[in-house]
Amino acid sequence: MAYCKNCGKEIDDKAIICPSCGVEQKPAVVDNGGFLWGLLGCCVPIVGLVLFIVWKDTKPKTSKAAGIGALISVILGVLYYVIIIVAGIGLGLSGY
Repeated sequence: MAYCKNCGKEIDDKAIICPSCGVEQKPAVVDNGGFLWGLLGCCVPIVGLVLFIVWKDTKPKTSKAAGIGALISVILGVLYYVIIIVAGIGLGLSGY
C-alpha cells in the first residue's frame, strides 16, 4: 500500500487520485544524474544539448550530466582544431 502525498492516508498503489482528499498522485521521477547520459552528451553533443533543454525542469541532475557532457565535447573539439591550426602554421613557417 502507498500513502497520499497530500494527506498521508493509506491508498491503493495504483490509485491516481486520493479517495480521501482528491489530490492527484503523480509518480516520483527518478533523477540520479547518470554517468551514461553525460557520456551520450559527450559522444553526440547535439543530443546532450537537446536533453539538457528538455529535462532541465523535470530532471535537473540528469539534464546537467547530459549538458556537461555536450560542453566537454565541444571544448575538446575546439581545442583539437586550435592545435591542428597552430601545428599547420608552425610547419608552414618552418618550410616543410
